[in-house]
Amino acid sequence: MNPHTSLKTRDATVEDAVAIAAIYNQGIAARTATFETRERSAVDILQWFDSRHLIVVVCTAEGRVIAFASTSSYRTRACYDGVADFSVYVAPEQRGQGIGQIAMEALIKAAEGAGFWKLVSRVFVENQASRALLQRLGFREVGVYEKHARLDGKWRDVIIVERLISANIT
Repeated sequence: MNPHTSLKTRDATVEDAVAIAAIYNQGIAARTATFETRERSAVDILQWFDSRHLIVVVCTAEGRVIAFASTSSYRTRACYDGVADFSVYVAPEQRGQGIGQIAMEALIKAAEGAGFWKLVSRVFVENQASRALLQRLGFREVGVYEKHARLDGKWRDVIIVERLISANIT
């Protein structure tokens, strides 16, 4: 039996803010996927629900949010309106089961439908799981930002990744 047959993807709603905050805060605490150190509340997450964000969540058949992928504004200049920064987070107990890929596939589809032509992000150099996931999804590693920021007092390097959404490039 396929363990993913009960998973559903859908647009997030404001009712998902508590669950999204919990998953994001687990990612912050792990120190493997973000430079953020301040935990987020559901109120903080509610600010994501604007016209510059696409949020896709993955739910079990029981409706519990176990992952989310989202976009945010890349730059404020109008020429970059079709480029989005993205993130994907999976609840710790669900990692390694392909759920991040399901969330990202849904996000890519939603980004395409919204007219985005490129998704970009930065991944910690040592985060091999995320790098492998993104490679499977057609992202390319563009380069390295050396000493991009400090996390817990230590300089960290990140890999820059991008994926063109060919349906929106004419």
